[in-house]
Amino acid sequence: QVQLVESGGGLVQAGGSLRLTCATSGRAFSIYAMGWFRQAPGKEREFVAAISWSGGTTGYADSVKGRFTISRDNAKNTVYLQMNSLKPEDTAVYYCNADRSHSRVTSAQAEYWGQGTQVTVSS
Repeated sequence: QVQLVESGGGLVQAGGSLRLTCATSGRAFSIYAMGWFRQAPGKEREFVAAISWSGGTTGYADSVKGRFTISRDNAKNTVYLQMNSLKPEDTAVYYCNADRSHSRVTSAQAEYWGQGTQVTVSS
């Protein structure tokens, strides 16, 4: 069993930055691929970024490429999402997820999900 807890969300002006943290507990964090999704009001949950268990492979949605960076610290059982140059359209609840399968992480079929953290970007 893996528990995920997101933090770091908040209100920021357009052009600003936030760093989201997903702290995990449970067994064998280092073998899980991790990802971030987001869901805006009235919209479907969408993929944002993912990282392999080793941290050697990352992937991003086109809408955030060049602005967001996903990373992980396996010693701290934590994954991060650094968000720069934020835009109002980045406003959403952000969720982290985890699964042994990288493809399940990126396709929203991951076994484990956090409760989400709200990010609001004002114009």
